[in-house]
Amino acid sequence: MAWLLTRACCPRALPWTSRCLCRLVSTRSWSQGPLTAYMPEAVSFPGAQDHQSLYKTSVEQGDAFWGALARSRLTWITPFHSVQDCDLHQGRAAWFLGGQLNVAVNCLDRHVHVAPDKVALIWEKDEPGEEVRVTYRELLELTCRLSNTLKRQGVKRGDRVTIYMPPCPLAVASMLACARIGAVHAVVFAGFSAESLADRIQDAQSETVITVNQGLRGGKVVELKKTVDQAVKQCPGVKRVLVSMRTDSQLSMTALDVLLEEEMMKEDAYCEPVAMDSEDMLFLLYTSGSTGKPKGLVHSQAGYLLFAALTHKYVFDYQDRDVFGCVADIGWITGHTYVVYGPLCNGGTTVLFESTPVYPDPGRYWETVERLKINQFYGAPTAIRLLLRYGDEWVKKYDRSSLRVLGSVGEPINKEAWEWYFRVVGETRCPVVDTWWQTETGGICISPRPSNPGDEILPGMAMRPFFGISPSVLDDKGNVLLENNVSGALCISQAWPGMARTIYKDHKRFVETYLAPYPGFFFTGDGVYRTSEGYYQLTGRLDDIINISGHRLGTAEVEDVVNHHVAVAESAVIGYPHEIKGEGAYVFVVLKKDSKYMEETLAAELRELISKKIAKYAVPEYIQVTHRLPKTRSGKIMRRVLRKIVENKASELGDLTTLDDHEAVQQIIEGHKHLVEGRKRC
Repeated sequence: MAWLLTRACCPRALPWTSRCLCRLVSTRSWSQGPLTAYMPEAVSFPGAQDHQSLYKTSVEQGDAFWGALARSRLTWITPFHSVQDCDLHQGRAAWFLGGQLNVAVNCLDRHVHVAPDKVALIWEKDEPGEEVRVTYRELLELTCRLSNTLKRQGVKRGDRVTIYMPPCPLAVASMLACARIGAVHAVVFAGFSAESLADRIQDAQSETVITVNQGLRGGKVVELKKTVDQAVKQCPGVKRVLVSMRTDSQLSMTALDVLLEEEMMKEDAYCEPVAMDSEDMLFLLYTSGSTGKPKGLVHSQAGYLLFAALTHKYVFDYQDRDVFGCVADIGWITGHTYVVYGPLCNGGTTVLFESTPVYPDPGRYWETVERLKINQFYGAPTAIRLLLRYGDEWVKKYDRSSLRVLGSVGEPINKEAWEWYFRVVGETRCPVVDTWWQTETGGICISPRPSNPGDEILPGMAMRPFFGISPSVLDDKGNVLLENNVSGALCISQAWPGMARTIYKDHKRFVETYLAPYPGFFFTGDGVYRTSEGYYQLTGRLDDIINISGHRLGTAEVEDVVNHHVAVAESAVIGYPHEIKGEGAYVFVVLKKDSKYMEETLAAELRELISKKIAKYAVPEYIQVTHRLPKTRSGKIMRRVLRKIVENKASELGDLTTLDDHEAVQQIIEGHKHLVEGRKRC
């Protein structure tokens, strides 16, 4: 296996960056000095004396705030002439107009110019103790060779490149290589099925796919190249598949395949970066939609990068020489923002975690913390709940004194898990930042930090908006609720640099999904409770989206797969509380009249179908066959009734007068009880 990690660095990279190198800001924790040590740009904001006034400035004087930070924190080829041109009513968001930059230069070249031998990536491979450290100099060379390989293969500015890889240095280099030459990357989570991958390749109109021969996860081999082979059979537009050799296993080559390492070794170690406009596309990232069709959210260059860097710096109090440990996969937005772009833009050291929290044992995370001396640990509540069940000894076995901040991402964290995380993992000395954000927001929007030093953090609550984020709570009639101690829809009342710009090839859908429900606001799709103190607590999705282990899954997407089964007449999928995953998928199925299927056989086939068509994480634990679904007289399935039944709240079904068949409800209640009791006996 060759990962091309040599120590050569072409000096031609340095003159290009030195003529436009802006001051790299070195900041200290606020608690150690004045506000200008915490945020040097605050000198430009005379009224900012503490966090509250600095936040107020960011919301009320957005042009001054974001303009100062963008000039200071990013390296520009051409300075921008206007900070923003945004109108949520019209569906328009544009930042740093007239500015040109290159994201790869901001993440690599300027740091090579200052500290070439600083470690950029620590690749924590599947087998513990086999980590690989990659310096900024080495990552720049890797990226340049890959950039030149892509260009030689015919990839041009604006082309979409699909990346289907596990967390590894070449995956990061692939993302940065696309950014360097002006191509648009679309990373697909390496757990998605061939059909899901094909859907995303086709929607992105990708001619190029980058993958590995095999992945390794939890001691198991994952046949990623075989999945790609199946996918590209459905994608006639694909012209080439670049394959890296992650393992020594023999590769079955097709006419489209190109051995990536061999081609990279033929290329020059320097690639001239392309000047990109601030609002050019940087990447597409697909997320489930309530219509059943995944949507490709578009993030642009400068605004996204700035927001990623600032949230990484201030939410986690990231300091120079820290080791940042985000254990998310690069196939999700968390991996994009807090494994790759945020840390690298800040010149940090970031961990690429390839394995699972329980391999080879439930102490894996904490053994990694001890060995790599991780300072910030950022993971999902699902994993925390899982590890909690194994007891404290797996945590206390390892030295965690390097930890300063603990983070939670992907879904609201329950109080029990939060307290265990704080008390056992962090030894009550590490603040826990429960972060709320989405693929659509680009970066963290609500989190307990930043704040004034010593400000309280409450368990299981995101609490405070980040700089420039102006949350609002709206009722179901669209009225803004100004008082505290209220619940409603979480909206954001003004644009921010990191927000998604559109849905690829479908701006109408973007407007209808996020901007039309509450004109003048960005609708997040989440419910929120604002406490009497003015803190924000997320209460879950308001639309038909299930959050399984931090993975958003549209119920319509699952229903579409289930309904393709030969025996199924119709189905309804809902989410239900799951003690480990946060939410699980519960499937109700109505069979065709002539169906002879046994329930056990049907359930097994449906699980296999969902695994194949979507992904393994989407497989439901409960599949209940019923004669009828509860519907209104107009034929609409009443999912709120099903949700109450599954949550064992049949006494709270409310008004059922609009149902066309009341007997169906009682049959479903009895069927649910029988199914759950049967699972318990097993």
